[in-house]
Amino acid sequence: MLQKTIISYQQEGFNLNIEAISEAYETLCVFDSNKKFNSSQQIHYAQLIAIGSVRELVVLEAGNALTELQLFINQKASWLFGYLSYDLKNEIENLRSQNNDGLNIPVLHFFEPKFVLEVNENEIVIQYDDECVNENDLQKLRTELFQASTEEERTSEPFEIIPRIEKSSYLNAVKELKNHIQLGDIYEVNFCQEFFAEKANVDPVLIYEKLNKISAAPFTSFCKFNNHYLISASPERYIKRDGNQLISQPIKGTAKRSENQIEDEQIKNDLRNNPKEQNENVMIVDLVRNDLSKLATRGSVKVDELFGVYSFKQVHQLISTVSCEFKKDTSFTDIIKATFPMGSMTGAPKVSAMKLIEKFESTKRGLYSGSVGYIQPNSDFDFNVVIRSIIYNSETSFLSFMVGSAITAKADPESEYDECMLKAKAMFEVLKIE
Repeated sequence: MLQKTIISYQQEGFNLNIEAISEAYETLCVFDSNKKFNSSQQIHYAQLIAIGSVRELVVLEAGNALTELQLFINQKASWLFGYLSYDLKNEIENLRSQNNDGLNIPVLHFFEPKFVLEVNENEIVIQYDDECVNENDLQKLRTELFQASTEEERTSEPFEIIPRIEKSSYLNAVKELKNHIQLGDIYEVNFCQEFFAEKANVDPVLIYEKLNKISAAPFTSFCKFNNHYLISASPERYIKRDGNQLISQPIKGTAKRSENQIEDEQIKNDLRNNPKEQNENVMIVDLVRNDLSKLATRGSVKVDELFGVYSFKQVHQLISTVSCEFKKDTSFTDIIKATFPMGSMTGAPKVSAMKLIEKFESTKRGLYSGSVGYIQPNSDFDFNVVIRSIIYNSETSFLSFMVGSAITAKADPESEYDECMLKAKAMFEVLKIE
């Protein structure tokens, strides 16, 4: 039976010792909203943390993964945390992924945690199944939570970050993709490139702490799935269930910030009113509306917000919100099959765009542009879009991050490359070895 323990603490804020927890458990998810929970973003916690594993599902390849996931969900009404990799597309549609894969990450991984912690101001609510946890487990957790971080300076060994493709190859690919748009094969495509490092002996917790400090995004996450780590500063929600409502918040439109307040405000206004950015955004909004209509009750699909400008530490983003009420007896995997991968990371039409992504990109996306999140015991859930993220395989010491942008008929290849570099700025900064 699910139990709750509440711990009150006096110090201002609460800094989880992620280093100690990560060393003690093979599975860990830390979701940090950076206190950006508000009515429009609909995040209701400061931190949500899953520690340890009671049971887990790891599926290596697409084929029958979603069927296995639904059976796993149906076994027990419990908290579940996990990820969906981009390559589930091969199961949902008749597609393949044959590009280079340095990370070798399973196609999905979900687990029921031993402990779920909801951290808010001056209070931690610990949830656990009393059939799986005893008093010794609880005492051990309390010790780890409030254990002081090591005073030793944590560092990473030097390594080289390498682009998978050169800039000239990127620019040529954008030109060819624009030609496909002119021919009518697609309207828009999300084209990405990888930066990677081999023999990267890094401290994932240290990288996470640095990335979160300079990004402070609302869907930030640090996840350890055995030897795979996700370090994400994502600003984007893929999909959320709240009762009988589904909410999706696609991002299309990016502009850099300025330290000058007047200039920064002008940049925001320019982004909001930029015809190219609006065109990109509305195409994906229409795609999301179409995806949700497969599940929705008649007449319930609506655009709650169009072209909302949201400001983060390094960029302004153009975010729209689409919602619907869904039909009775719709399962979690029914929703995934109808909406995944998210339109903001594919393009339109979705299947045609994904075929061109496979042709022109040089890397298997894996977890990048997939999703990580949680399912509650009452079946509500919330999942982000894995962007602005570093993915690390500690077993092979391989590190990777990808960045991309939406290519439309009006796209300028140089500007698209610059947008990629803007999105990559935070990752380069935190991986810089002094």
